[in-house]
Formats: sequence, C-alpha cells, structure tokens
Amino acid sequence: MMKKILAKCYIWILLILLYAPILFIAVFSFTESKVLGNWTGFSTQLYQNLFTGSMQGTGSLMRAVENTLLIALIAAGISTLLGTVAAIGIHNMRGRKRQVISFLNNIPMINPDIITGVSLFLLFVFLHISQGYVTVVLAHISFCTPYVVLSVLPKLTQMNPNIYEAALDLGATPGQALRKVLIPQLRPGMISGFVLAFTMSLDDFAVTFFTRGTVGLDTLSTYIYTDARKGGLTPEFRPLITIMFLCVLLLLLFINIRQFRAEKKQNLK
Repeated sequence: MMKKILAKCYIWILLILLYAPILFIAVFSFTESKVLGNWTGFSTQLYQNLFTGSMQGTGSLMRAVENTLLIALIAAGISTLLGTVAAIGIHNMRGRKRQVISFLNNIPMINPDIITGVSLFLLFVFLHISQGYVTVVLAHISFCTPYVVLSVLPKLTQMNPNIYEAALDLGATPGQALRKVLIPQLRPGMISGFVLAFTMSLDDFAVTFFTRGTVGLDTLSTYIYTDARKGGLTPEFRPLITIMFLCVLLLLLFINIRQFRAEKKQNLK
C-alpha cells in the first residue's frame, strides 16, 4: 500500500515539475505586466498585440515563426521519408551488421547539439556551401531522421514478415507492395516519427545557430536568444508560447485518439 502511494506521489511530483513552468507562463500571458511573475490584473492585451501586430518588432517575430514552422515541416517531411526507408533497410539486415547500423543511428541522438552544430558548420565551410535556409534545413534533416528510424522500427518488428512476401507472390511489384502493404502497416510509426521530428526541429537552437550563417535568417529559438540578450524577453512571447504548446497538445491528442480507435477496430476484427 505504501509503495503505491509513494509511486503515485512520485508521478504527480514529476508531472508538476514538467508542466508547472508551462502553466505559469500560460497564466501570466493574461496580464499586461512586462515582468514575468508580476500580476497586474486579468487582460488579453498581450494576445491582441500579438495578433494585431501592435507590438514593436512584430514583423521580425512573425518572420521567425514562419521560418520555424516551414523549416520544421520540410525537415520533418523529408526525415519521415528517409527514416522510413532506412528503418526498412535496417530491419532487413541480420546479425552484427544490423547492430552496428542501429548503434550508428543512435549516436546523433545521444550526441550533444553543440557538437552536431559545430561539426555541420565546419562541414559546410569545408564544402564551400553558403550558409542560410538550405543549410539549416539539411542540418535539421540530419538530426531528425534517426528519431524517425527509432519510431518506425518497432512497427516493423510487430508486423507479420510474410505479408510483404505474400504480396509479391500475388503479383505485386516491390513498389506496389511498399505502398499498399508496408506503408499502411507502418503509418502509426511514421506519424509518430513525423511529430517527433517536427517538435525536435521547432525546439532546436544550437544546430540552427551554427548553420544559419550571417544572412539574417532567424527561427523562433534564435530570435528569443537575441531578444533575451537585449535585456529581457518581450511579454508577447508568453501568449505565443502558450498557443504553440496548445497546438502541439491538441495534435498529440488527435493522433493518440485516432491510433486508439484504429487499434480498437483491429481488435474487434
């Protein structure tokens, strides 16, 4: 009995530590105070400033948000494609070769972002590639793809290995078997990998900072860093962060509910 109580207390403490800062920002997004933690009364003025563009530097902030979302979508989309193909290839390997490739796939996820960022910066300089939008997208693809591989591999393990071969025996080409047999089976893992890659790209700072060059390209993370160095964060960041968190939360709820319903239908069959 005591172990269950302690376990529940531990879980609640962990959840509070994880979500209290976000809740704190969300609450103080409904006050006009420029100092976080100073409540001056309920107000939606910060949201109005954000959406009407009445705050100073709104244009550059919106460009940073657009850059962040576009880079994240492109990187997540390409990473999902590359990661799925790579996962299929790794799954079909056997013995030591599969272990080696899986180990190499895990290194970018364990490797500190600062090392990845500096390494890619030096690589682009060595190859004489002008840094900017393209280099940031390529950098994001490089560290997002391993996460997609890790999301798709379990689905391949759960899948009946005879389904693909049966499709080939029935006259399907490898491409048709991939599109009509493998992809539907792997779709939940691909969606999870896409969402994970998207959020990783949104969150990234170090890699973006070292690969964006000096062309004035800003994502949300680099914009916040620049703004903080000027003497404090702009108050309108609070509603922006709150909206982004709610969007991600709703997306995850939608995906999980859809996956739960799909699994329930399969169990009924």
